[in-house]
Amino acid sequence: MERHPATCSWKCGNLCASAPSSAPGSLGDVVLASLSRRDVLKAGLASLVVVAGRGLAAERGLGFTPIAPSTEDRLIVPEGYAHDVVLRWGDPLARGVRRFDISDWSARDQALAFGYNCDFTTHLNLPWGGGDPSRGLLVVNHEYTNPELMFPGYTEGSATREQVEVDVAAHGLSVVEVRRDREGRVTYAYDSGFNRRVTGDTPMELTGPAAGHPLLRTHADPTGTRVLGMLNNCSGGVTPWGTALSCEENFHQYFAGAGSLPDGAVARMHARYGIPKGRTARGWERFYGRFDVSLEPNEAFRFGWVVEIDPYDPLAMPKKRTALGRFLHEAAATALAADGRAVVYMGDDTAFEHIYKFVSRGASGADRRSCSGLLDEGTLFVARLDADGTGTWLPLVHGEGPLTEANGFASQADVLLNTRGAADLLGATKMDRPEDIERNPVTGAVYAVMTNNAKRAGSQVDGANPRAANRCGHVVEILEEGNDAAARRFRWSLFLVCGDPGDPSTYFAGFPKGKVSPISTPDNVAFDRAGNLWIATDGQRGSIGNNDGIFVVPTAGPERGRVRQFLSAPEGAEVCGPAFTSDGRTFFAAIQHPGEGGTVEKPSSRWPDGAGAPRPSVVAIRREDGDAIGA
Repeated sequence: MERHPATCSWKCGNLCASAPSSAPGSLGDVVLASLSRRDVLKAGLASLVVVAGRGLAAERGLGFTPIAPSTEDRLIVPEGYAHDVVLRWGDPLARGVRRFDISDWSARDQALAFGYNCDFTTHLNLPWGGGDPSRGLLVVNHEYTNPELMFPGYTEGSATREQVEVDVAAHGLSVVEVRRDREGRVTYAYDSGFNRRVTGDTPMELTGPAAGHPLLRTHADPTGTRVLGMLNNCSGGVTPWGTALSCEENFHQYFAGAGSLPDGAVARMHARYGIPKGRTARGWERFYGRFDVSLEPNEAFRFGWVVEIDPYDPLAMPKKRTALGRFLHEAAATALAADGRAVVYMGDDTAFEHIYKFVSRGASGADRRSCSGLLDEGTLFVARLDADGTGTWLPLVHGEGPLTEANGFASQADVLLNTRGAADLLGATKMDRPEDIERNPVTGAVYAVMTNNAKRAGSQVDGANPRAANRCGHVVEILEEGNDAAARRFRWSLFLVCGDPGDPSTYFAGFPKGKVSPISTPDNVAFDRAGNLWIATDGQRGSIGNNDGIFVVPTAGPERGRVRQFLSAPEGAEVCGPAFTSDGRTFFAAIQHPGEGGTVEKPSSRWPDGAGAPRPSVVAIRREDGDAIGA
């Protein structure tokens, strides 16, 4: 293993004996030939865990006993822990809103109530900059809907106007004030002035280099700067100045009619982003002409962005920040570079898509208002991960390399509108569904989650995507040069290669496989204050037979790589949005689509209430003794 000199440019404090080696025989080389060679996997590429000037981070021990995998229709947490259901689909968020009734629920009701499939979750203390985590704002994305679990008698493709209008209102985001009592129980304030719903019809502003571009102009908005709603908002992030970033992911599924467009640049871009040629299963286009691209070919270009929202100002208009690129965004995790510039890490959650980051031009200031336009100017990069364990952030800048008018990019706006096409031209690495990407607050290492990619053929395997027909996913660990989030170069290694530990292709950062919990299809991640990585999964039932859950794994110390299961979800649910309060005493998780696969009439789950239809919900988990989660 390579030991860097004291003058190492990676600022590793001369302790990077475990830094990735570029010599033949490194894991990045070996997995190309035979991932099943367990001896080489075990030797592997070890940790990137050293912080410049601080040395190796002290690891806090994890004191809970891991739970066993489960297929039960209930939420399970370790002994000594309890959970409260804080918010359910349909819970009122203002005075005068009717109590939820699945048999009598209108679009007006839904627009003032907690939305459907909760995903990204974060907690922000009240007031901004305050140190009391017992009162705060919970920000929750509502990614998509399961109409068959929402409407009695629903028939796919034949939704009524009222059902479609409720469906649109159930998308978006909720901001809700929550409070924690002395026993650690969390409840929400239904009548708080901070409570807010953002839906598929909420007015928003398009900002940044692409704002006003001809492809963003429609009959309803000839300026190309105003759009109604955000759709399929999956993961997200929080900026250093206290705003939330909400990411539009699978927006393509809401649009119809691309097959009627004449062959040309617009049709080709819609095809690259997966816009359907015919009708959609949801049928929104039957009642909302803007979702039919044969009538409004530019409307789809107004989705697929990162949306910035100020939770502290319920009247502030959400802004779609076009400088961060247009693709199927999964995450928007932020960090500050060494010089104070804002950095946003992002994944494009589709098989064979890319990892991105944005670096702002200006630096973050102490006054949060001064940061209001920080994400409108800067450079967007896409990652190339080379087989020798090194990598480069490639700038997506008009006029540089192949990003010229000859290749269809007449301006930076064109690059941002067709980010996928630009990344392809630069030769960025095609990954196995890049989902969440987060930076460890203790070590500075970046963790990029690949959920799965069953489509990868043996001839397409590479060091960063080491398995053909990858059903279980993996996690890539990245250390940027100088431990600076704005760096152009980095080193990478495989941190986890997920699956049943009995599978010889799995790898757990070198930790003995007989002592880890089985984990598959990693999705959303979060860090606790000690730098332990908490992983929520999406798809375990179909890959290793267990319900999805939450797992925690140390990233440093003697138990680095020891995966332990912390939570098991109910039947049919995935787990999303892991998030901690600032004191680490409350842990939030979003339970998305419980009972998926059933219907209102024949539910496969009764969670969370034990009766009636299942309802997506956010839970708050606490230790019964009041100590920090995981300790």
